[in-house]
Amino acid sequence: MENLIALLVGAPLLGAAVLLCGGRRLDKAGHWLGTLLAAVSFGIGVVLFAGLLGRGAEDRTLHQHLFSWVPVEGFQADLAFQLDQLSMTFVLLISGVGTLIHVYSIGYMEHDERRRRFFGYLNLFVAAMLLLVLADNYLLLYFGWEGVGLASYLLIGFWQHKPSAATAAKKAFLVNRVGDMGLSIAIMLMFTTFGTFAFGPVLANVGKTSEGTLTAIGLMLLLAACGKSAQVPLQSWLGDAMEGPTPVSALIHAATMVTAGVYLIVRSGAIFNGAPDAQLAVTVVGAVTLLFGAIVGCAKDDIKKALAGSTMSQIGYMVLAAGLGPIGYVFAIMHLVTHGFFKAGLFLGAGSVMHGMNDEVDMRKYGGLRTYMPVTFVTFGLGYLAIIGFPGLSGFFSKDKIIEAAFAKGGTEGWILGGAALLGAGITAFYMTRVMLLTFFGEKRWQPAPDADQVPSAEPAAEHGAGRMPHPHESPKSMTVPMIVLAFGSVFAGGFFGIGDRFLNWLEPVTGHAHGNPPIGALTVTLSTMAVLVVGVAIAWSMYGRKPVPVVAPRGSFLTRAARRDLFQDDFNHVVLVRGGEHLTRSLVYVDHSLVDGVVNGTAASVGGLSGRLRKLQNGYARSYAVSMFGGTAILIAATLLMRAV
Repeated sequence: MENLIALLVGAPLLGAAVLLCGGRRLDKAGHWLGTLLAAVSFGIGVVLFAGLLGRGAEDRTLHQHLFSWVPVEGFQADLAFQLDQLSMTFVLLISGVGTLIHVYSIGYMEHDERRRRFFGYLNLFVAAMLLLVLADNYLLLYFGWEGVGLASYLLIGFWQHKPSAATAAKKAFLVNRVGDMGLSIAIMLMFTTFGTFAFGPVLANVGKTSEGTLTAIGLMLLLAACGKSAQVPLQSWLGDAMEGPTPVSALIHAATMVTAGVYLIVRSGAIFNGAPDAQLAVTVVGAVTLLFGAIVGCAKDDIKKALAGSTMSQIGYMVLAAGLGPIGYVFAIMHLVTHGFFKAGLFLGAGSVMHGMNDEVDMRKYGGLRTYMPVTFVTFGLGYLAIIGFPGLSGFFSKDKIIEAAFAKGGTEGWILGGAALLGAGITAFYMTRVMLLTFFGEKRWQPAPDADQVPSAEPAAEHGAGRMPHPHESPKSMTVPMIVLAFGSVFAGGFFGIGDRFLNWLEPVTGHAHGNPPIGALTVTLSTMAVLVVGVAIAWSMYGRKPVPVVAPRGSFLTRAARRDLFQDDFNHVVLVRGGEHLTRSLVYVDHSLVDGVVNGTAASVGGLSGRLRKLQNGYARSYAVSMFGGTAILIAATLLMRAV
């Protein structure tokens, strides 16, 4: 079985190499090749999963050592893989949902001239993500981490003819570099502290390390997680990343890239368990982000950006749970998996709506689409019910567990974290109900499509529907079948994992688990969650369901305007970082020119002036030299007589 682990990464990596280097001869069949190799990776994952199930709970860790990457004295970097319950969960999620998104992309990108390259980038992304979660050491994990960043840059900016897409790709790349510095520093600290990068020795020797060192490592790992998982304060790239094709949004923002930070924290759980301050920082970041993303999602009229705010919020729930320690590790991963189903389905549903609406993204120009796109409506609706935590669906089982775990933290901290998670559940119900009402209910508010020269896009709908009214229609089966499969996961995955503690029993040997003592019972938490859910839905219905929705958004309150501008996150970054960086650069240039260059140039000028004056003494006249020697002799005689007199 161990020999199959490398093939998980190798299959999509081979697809990326062939599709990106094979040239135009593969244009007609490249998308099928990319989809096939993603499916092969998923198939191998299923085989390995079945093999792990046949082993005892404590004997489900497999290792495959390929070769020593850097074998020198005192420094050993290996290309080796580790497959256990945690990495196996991610393998199935990444390859399974990734394969469905590949299938969806066959129809969605049908008319794009660069479809082969797009599928090559998708394969590269899946391979890098699988490398990240299968690495058996932090250095190899970093290699996959950077590969994910590169692939996301290529996918977000795939339509680079749009300046907004090119800018969004650069923004995502640069913001993630900040987090990547945190990971690189953490790895350096690990090596200097433990003398190795491997998970086993590092995590096993945590108890022999000072709390200060563990806190420093934990905070750097948290910084890395904030970048990849779009957590405050490194969340500004996520909304702009919606400029990429919709399958990219589903792949990056549902089951893969944004979950990498959660994986990193849970995998490094022993480090955070030994550093309470770093663990507290994780919970604070998660709680702040889940509210931040929810508030932003309430005011977005762009359907994909509303879902991006939702992603930020839901990842905040996972980070919050991961920061709770052994109480929440399992529930963080459980919500990550269920979120992979319903959020991928929601993004693909948004793409289906755009496909039938001339690439329109403004929900205020939708309305009444449920009768025109029934499959999209049902699958999107099931994803909506799952994410708000409707009883019996996936989100109900996973998100409620996180809220319970937050309260179980105990004391004032538990009440604050649990209250934030509970409030976030109510806001989630509001903004997701708003998305449903604006898109599928009410009167149709369709507008003629703008001229093609005004909206540069690779979407065929924007090219062929320019100047005409949209004619909504259901998407082809290549797009609806993946949506249906994900809808099944949105409905049944949570119950399958939660009932009988299947998921807890599966992960506990790797992550550990501790039962907390919440100040309120589980039934009280469930009833409170249902209450805020009903309130959120009712408020959304009163605002968007009972009266006509204007096509042009009203000015709104200060909070609404702030949420539309992402709570001024870009303004803050511009004032503090961009302008601050400009002023710092100008100051450094001034110091360089005035002080550093001034000292160097002044010294050179002084030497030049002195040498020019001394040069005059060397004029070639014998009488001048005689006078010089006479003067020097006179000075020596005078000095000698003076010394004798003293």
